[in-house]
Amino acid sequence: MANTLYDSDLQLWIEQTIEQLKSRKFESLDIEHLIEELTDLGKSEKNALISNLTVLLVHLLKLRVQNDAPEMMKASWYSSVIEHRQRVLKALATTPSLSKFAIAELEEAYLDARKLAIKESKLARFGVRMPEESEYPNERSYSIEQILDEDFYGS
Repeated sequence: MANTLYDSDLQLWIEQTIEQLKSRKFESLDIEHLIEELTDLGKSEKNALISNLTVLLVHLLKLRVQNDAPEMMKASWYSSVIEHRQRVLKALATTPSLSKFAIAELEEAYLDARKLAIKESKLARFGVRMPEESEYPNERSYSIEQILDEDFYGS
């Protein structure tokens, strides 16, 4: 297979593809790679949304279960909740069709968040209580509305 511009300089390929589209030179488009890039773009947006939602849920869980943690740790978790909630809200505002995807993937994101919260809690040091795994609910108790509510912190 010949080395194509797509293979050797992706940025230049993107610039040329944009120009071909603007000038309506559809016959010269590299359709296969264009489809591949658009598909990957959609996957990337979805992966970023789920990643941010998972981190948000991890820290909501920690705030709930480890409410006796030192204030400095909790302050970090609050900051993370604020940041990742903002990322989720922005993604949903700029791409409203992701809302259905977020709702469909919420349970899996929660299960991943629970696993991460448990693993991270096992790293507790300096007199911080290590919660039992059973303290982390097996099922999500927050609605999507609560998770996205800028004043909600899990308690």
